[in-house]
Amino acid sequence: MENIRIALERARAFSVGGGEQSAPSATSSPSLALEPHLASIENLIDGQGREVTLNLARLESNRIIAHDDADPRSKCFDMLRTQVLQSMDRKNWKVLGVTSPSPGCGKTVAAVNLALSIARQPDRSVLLVDLDLRKPQVASYLGINCDSGAVSVLNGRTSLSSAVVKARAGDYCITVLPAESTTSDSAALMVSRAMSAMLQEIKRNPHSYTVIIDLPPMLWSDDVIAVLPQLDCVLLLAAVGKSTVAEVEECTKHLQSAEVIRFVLNKSPELTKRYNAYY
Repeated sequence: MENIRIALERARAFSVGGGEQSAPSATSSPSLALEPHLASIENLIDGQGREVTLNLARLESNRIIAHDDADPRSKCFDMLRTQVLQSMDRKNWKVLGVTSPSPGCGKTVAAVNLALSIARQPDRSVLLVDLDLRKPQVASYLGINCDSGAVSVLNGRTSLSSAVVKARAGDYCITVLPAESTTSDSAALMVSRAMSAMLQEIKRNPHSYTVIIDLPPMLWSDDVIAVLPQLDCVLLLAAVGKSTVAEVEECTKHLQSAEVIRFVLNKSPELTKRYNAYY
């Protein structure tokens, strides 16, 4: 929690505030399968999933830029990448959850850019998983069309190998498990045996790769609390002008038993000036 304490002190130097958020859309509750149809995760990393080439212009419009090491805006993600990987490697951790206090902080953009930044390193592979099941956005940001994804895997309607997508951006590639639809029963999925089985299968992969999970906003529901025991560590991202100090402090209470390896204060005026009003 030392990272959060230091960041809170910095955050108090800014004038921050939060606004009311609209409720996320939801569909009817899915039926829970006891076990997903799992295939060996080795097949996912080794190229058995569907492959797509991402539209670079669309990525740019969605603030996804870390695939381009020549873009100066990618440097902040490279710095975060190195810090995160050093912390994870020291303890042999594989699974990183990314969350925020509330919607609108930029956690999904950060998760996707972090995944692409890691993919640029030699001998590193990345699996990006969308578990923001109330409002999934990873596929939309990347421009991936998916009829099946994490929800179908957890409900036993499809296999993990059929649901993942190998997404190529320029010279680099990440493996993505998107979420294809919203669900109002996401908390039940988070604590299901199917979720535990899926994440355990992912962890058992012998390859050197990092799993980045885009989680829901922490104070939006109990979804993050439900899945925390399945994660190795957490990155908490707040935003200047969006997150309040009280919200961040409330998150720290829920994260007392978790390994929080970094606190990121997003949308800082300093970075806005440095990177031409970009993310």
